[in-house]
Amino acid sequence: MIFEQIATGGCQSYLVGCADTRVAALIDPEIRQIDHYLALASQAGVRLHYVIDTHTHADHFSAAKQLGESLRVPVVMHYESPAPFAGLRLDDGDMLAVGKLRLHAIHTPGHTRDSMCLVAEDRVFTGDTLLIGATGRSDLPTGDPDQLFDSLFGKLLKLDPALMVYPAHDYKGRSHTTIAAGLANNPRLQKRERGEFTDMMRHLNLTAPDHITEALRTNMSGGKTVTQLLAEAGATVPFMAMSELNARLAARANDFMVLDVREKGAYDSGHIPGARHLPRGQLELRVNDDLPDPTVRIVVACEFGKISTLAAATLRQLGYMRAAALDGGMKAWREGGFPLE
Repeated sequence: MIFEQIATGGCQSYLVGCADTRVAALIDPEIRQIDHYLALASQAGVRLHYVIDTHTHADHFSAAKQLGESLRVPVVMHYESPAPFAGLRLDDGDMLAVGKLRLHAIHTPGHTRDSMCLVAEDRVFTGDTLLIGATGRSDLPTGDPDQLFDSLFGKLLKLDPALMVYPAHDYKGRSHTTIAAGLANNPRLQKRERGEFTDMMRHLNLTAPDHITEALRTNMSGGKTVTQLLAEAGATVPFMAMSELNARLAARANDFMVLDVREKGAYDSGHIPGARHLPRGQLELRVNDDLPDPTVRIVVACEFGKISTLAAATLRQLGYMRAAALDGGMKAWREGGFPLE
């Protein structure tokens, strides 16, 4: 088996493949590691045939949709997954052929309705169903402690005790455990009566994961994150340094303007000398009246440099091909001691 474990903070992803056929699958990819995954696959000399999510993640942003589209390979999830981009849906007992390697799917609802684990030779990829020293929580959307009890004690923990357990998350730098070690040492698995287990799970009082709303929205629908939108916009527009803009202000060229896209209160409290005001929320509706010359060179400013990046990208899409964004935003402009009006 070809095997690579990739950690991103507490998130764990896995590249698994067949050494004979050089066919591979990527399990639980995280969106910040896309280039890393592709580099690993190239280094290992394998071609990815599948991208797999063990469940709908609520605590990080899945790269499954983006990788599936760019590589033109199926995104694999359980059939209960709400994701419309899942092209290959597995049921309990289904087997995925990755060259000569076989991944056996076990439906393990409880953390989420669509959770599944994958057994491959001497190891099992448990997603968030079974962690190292813990289990997945059951208090998030589609979670259920009774189902989690059945999935753990009725299915997963009945597997070969020697199987290595590779979860989708670990925040203490550990790589794996085993079924036997979990049964012996995992505190949550010591509650082996349904009532005491479900009562424990219902009273964990855990804090909500960071970015849970955005993670669920994007992972369930295939929509884009704010970070993705900013990255895509930033790749389509140039930027202007504050020192360069300050030098150009003195020239007062007729074909050059600064466009401040903050709200009126922020604009009135202090703006770049000569800057024209057009709030981002009104940009598309007012652009024809406020910016009649599409050949003018426009530098867009906002408070932190993010909204201006989106606005500059929109202006370019609308035909203002000389639009750029101020690098750093008005906060950095003020802190740099540049002039205000």
